[in-house]
Amino acid sequence: MGNPILIYTIDMRLILFFATLPLLAQPFPIEETTIAEVHAAFQSKQHNCRSLITQYLARIAAYDKNGPAINSLITINPDAEKHALQLDAEYQQRGLTGPLHCIPTIVKDNMETTGIPTTNGALLFKNYLPAKDAFQVARIKQAGAIVLAKSSLAEWAFSPFETVNSVLPGYTKNPYALDRVSAGSSGGTAASIAANLGLVGLGSDTGNSIRGPSSHQALVGIRSTMGLTSRAGVFPLSSRADIAGPMTRTVEDAARVFNAIAAHDPNDPASIQRPAEDYLKALNPNALKGATIGILRQAFETPTTDPEIAKIFNHAIEDLRRAGANIIDPLKIDLPQPARGAPPCQGFKHDLNQFLAARQPQIGVKDLAAVIESNKFHPNNRTRLETAEKGPANGPDSEACKANDAYRESVRQAVLKTMDTLKLDALVYPTWSNPPRLIGDLNTPAGDNSQFFSPTTGFPAINVPMGATRGNTLPIGLTIYGRPWSESKLIGFAYSYEQSTRHRRPPASTPPLK
Repeated sequence: MGNPILIYTIDMRLILFFATLPLLAQPFPIEETTIAEVHAAFQSKQHNCRSLITQYLARIAAYDKNGPAINSLITINPDAEKHALQLDAEYQQRGLTGPLHCIPTIVKDNMETTGIPTTNGALLFKNYLPAKDAFQVARIKQAGAIVLAKSSLAEWAFSPFETVNSVLPGYTKNPYALDRVSAGSSGGTAASIAANLGLVGLGSDTGNSIRGPSSHQALVGIRSTMGLTSRAGVFPLSSRADIAGPMTRTVEDAARVFNAIAAHDPNDPASIQRPAEDYLKALNPNALKGATIGILRQAFETPTTDPEIAKIFNHAIEDLRRAGANIIDPLKIDLPQPARGAPPCQGFKHDLNQFLAARQPQIGVKDLAAVIESNKFHPNNRTRLETAEKGPANGPDSEACKANDAYRESVRQAVLKTMDTLKLDALVYPTWSNPPRLIGDLNTPAGDNSQFFSPTTGFPAINVPMGATRGNTLPIGLTIYGRPWSESKLIGFAYSYEQSTRHRRPPASTPPLK
């Protein structure tokens, strides 16, 4: 190993040298920009990493706690500018350091990140500094990304409906309508990326939490096949359904982030070794031509489905047809029913206790009972925490989990049987059946359609913007759901739909800075 004093001296000289450089005279417009556009600006010398990060930090200062006060971020990375200077120095030597070189990334604050507290939204963990990065955080860093900030989340990732916790006062707002929710639990990541406070984001999804906030804020969100991406280093909610993945403004950027994070991880028992794929190769604007797409009405048609959203979805079906898809409608999946009164399997209590025990003494509490005793969490969550503590901590080898495995497999087979019989390439439905609620409203219909099909089967689903309701102001999303390991195909369909419709619009509440 080299002399640490020498290395430190060289690093400091580099930082001091680049700190004397002026910001570029003509700022690159970062609003709605993409990874490819940023890298092209670096190569043409319109931009460098330092100026890029400075512009994003200025937007955060103007809009997250001031102005519209989106309230989407818990912690700004204090070393972001230092990392930018280092990347500029490396760029001078060898060009781009990786496919995500200097890409400012917002990371949901249930994903462990070195050098930055990881809170899971709970006051109890406001000072928890992890010893290592979550697998996906490590992967984006290796690809050259900068973790710009950690985002707000529904505490413990409990709520799919709103983003509020004990470590950050107040709700995260939907930048498209400041009196509306951002959905949960990855609402902070979604709001910040939608408002252009970061370029791409990472969220997690147990039942809804990547796809729902993406729907509410005109983003692309990918929930992968179980086992394709790692959850290691992510606070658990239910390891039988937890997934982490990208949240971006375009399908292409989602594919670029997915390339970086989709990899085998021996530290995640669910991770499966598979040949690497380049998901950028799926970006074919004609991918829908000849594809057979099923309309999964049983996923969204309820007595409270919003008529305007149903109408917009019918327009989306016609857009799919115009893009060349063969539409199968109606269809029905004959789903099995779960056993009545079945005990819980490997739920929150089991998974959290294991997670906390593995991080002693740094994390400070050993189990869920100690969490409850601390009283350092949002009061809205007390009943749920106490109920979980009173319940069993059934592990994967328990009879309850064996029964749950059998049920999940029967649902998988039912879905695959329908897809095989009808020769379907994918199924589609509105991600939510109702528009984003007013903040604080838990009475009107929620409309979340994401909790069953993908989480139960472990099959992949992608949200892509489908338009907007209520005078074209409140975004809504389309879910594209498919067979296991069909991410490339689904990304292709999402890209083809995105390119033919172009529904993404930035929110008016966070315009370009003057």
